[in-house]
Amino acid sequence: MSTDGSGSGDQPLTRAQLRAAREAAARAEAAARAEDAGVTSDAGRPSVPVSTDAGAKPARPAESETGARGRSRSRRFGTVVAAVLGILLLVGGCLSAASLLQGPRIAAVQVDPKQAIESSGSRVILTANQPLAAIDESQVTVEPAVPFTIDAAGRSVGIRFTVPLDDSTRYSVRVAGAQRAGGGPSSDLATAFTTPDSQAFLLQRSDKDDTIFRTDLTGEKGVAVFSAPRIDDFRATATRLVVAVEEDDRSRLLVMNRDGSGERELKLPGKGIVSTLQVSERGDLVGYTYSDAELTETSGRASLLVTQPLSGKGDPRIVKVAGKEVGIDDWQFVPDTSSLVFLDFDGALSVEDPTGDAGVQPMGTAAQLLGVARGTFTAIVERATGEIVELNLTDGSEKPMPSTDPDYGPPADVVPYPGGALQLVVQRDEVGMPIGQKVITVAPDGAAEPILELGDDDAVLQTCVSPSGQYAAVTVTPDLTDNPYDELLLPLPKKVHTELIDLRSGKPLSTLSGFDLSWCHVGPQA
Repeated sequence: MSTDGSGSGDQPLTRAQLRAAREAAARAEAAARAEDAGVTSDAGRPSVPVSTDAGAKPARPAESETGARGRSRSRRFGTVVAAVLGILLLVGGCLSAASLLQGPRIAAVQVDPKQAIESSGSRVILTANQPLAAIDESQVTVEPAVPFTIDAAGRSVGIRFTVPLDDSTRYSVRVAGAQRAGGGPSSDLATAFTTPDSQAFLLQRSDKDDTIFRTDLTGEKGVAVFSAPRIDDFRATATRLVVAVEEDDRSRLLVMNRDGSGERELKLPGKGIVSTLQVSERGDLVGYTYSDAELTETSGRASLLVTQPLSGKGDPRIVKVAGKEVGIDDWQFVPDTSSLVFLDFDGALSVEDPTGDAGVQPMGTAAQLLGVARGTFTAIVERATGEIVELNLTDGSEKPMPSTDPDYGPPADVVPYPGGALQLVVQRDEVGMPIGQKVITVAPDGAAEPILELGDDDAVLQTCVSPSGQYAAVTVTPDLTDNPYDELLLPLPKKVHTELIDLRSGKPLSTLSGFDLSWCHVGPQA
């Protein structure tokens, strides 16, 4: 649609209308020039005055005749232009009237399907061809159903998904009964998009170099992106990899692009060892526990919680409680935030947002931090009394975590995901001795179902869930009696593999050689 020219009502002339006007004006001008040159004969040839005297020159018309002819030409030109403009005004008015009789239509759609499966907060933005009246959330439907919020203003309607989306899925978005500002006919605004297949990163250790691979969920299209002699751990964001490697019995922390390019090193608090590596995508932060390489009974720092910007533009910051450095037993970034929740060796549970000014907020005492739910700011905590509770980290309120049905006993690990949770439970005999492990899914109403069972000769090292809760990844170490540990700073059994399971169907997908899938918030702690 052209923005120059003028039209009837509130709709500008199209390029076709403007071109027609210019062509009509050109024809009128050409006709006027032809009149100036002579009158066209009936046979279509110009009629030229001929002298009866072969040697005489053509006679010049009288001055009055020239003026009359010019005035006639001007009148005809004006008549033609007025007729063309009248037609265009009529057409523009008809188009304007037609637009008033139609509801709004979609002019543009913005969506990033790849980002939508990796993190919460992705959006579909529908832009209409005219300003819209207020849109209520009840007018919006998303299929398959996922929770969302809306933000509508002017010509745009933004639908923000509060959880990540499933991969390989076609999503339809519809805004019913959209109406132009000021009233008029309504219409539905609808669009659809398909999310891509999931890809993840996986770490393989070997007797030679350790390697981080990017892979599909079949494991058949793995691509090596980074290798080093000794890789302890890594985490992935939407744009970066953060890798903890070791040299001379000390850690180095590297940041690079997801394809392994652009490698640079982050400064550490000293010459020491990094563990429990995690990242906050929303805060653009990396966090870890740090211990000096040289520790004695009277010197050295141990298990300090440290955060720093992934950009490398800030120094490491040691988390302090009441102005003092404290050793940290366990911690996690709260998913989709820059906040962190941590448990010190004295059993004090606390929350802090490194990017804010509120400081450390106490949350009582606890024996274990079992997990943190995505999008709800809720932690699963075992209190010192043995009770497992769901703790609201915003106001400190809590409620008992419901028992599973059937009752599988207290969990050793909990991984909440949208619509449920993954729990690791230990099976015991009559005298309390462990005889195996089960990984179970638990619905919000407590209904539980096992998806993986192991005997007493195998063990689960790590349980993780894809961002949307579509898949589970369970890292298993088989043959405990014949599976020696490696010799890294963060040692693990040499034989490990990761089982992928479709949580929507409960069916196994594939078995990948390696561990530490990038869905996991924290690496395995053997």
